[in-house]
Amino acid sequence: MAFSIRLTDEEKALAESYAKIHSISLGEAFKKALFERIEDEYDLTVADEAYNEYVESGYNSTPVADFWRELDEEV
Repeated sequence: MAFSIRLTDEEKALAESYAKIHSISLGEAFKKALFERIEDEYDLTVADEAYNEYVESGYNSTPVADFWRELDEEV
C-alpha cells in the first residue's frame, strides 16, 4: 500500500537527514518510525492492562516458581 503525506520544507529536510544518517530510504525511515511507535503504544497498553489486573487482584502476585512452572507446561 502506498500513501503520501505533506511535509514542510523543514520536516522534509529533517526526515531526509535521518534517512541518510541511517542509510535507508525516506520511505523506510517513515515505515520504521511508524511501526516503532505502534509497537511502543501496544507495549504500553499491555503493561497498563497487566498493572490494572494486578491492582484489581488486591496487589497479589504470582511466585516466580509458579510462573516458570506455568511456562514449562505451555511448551
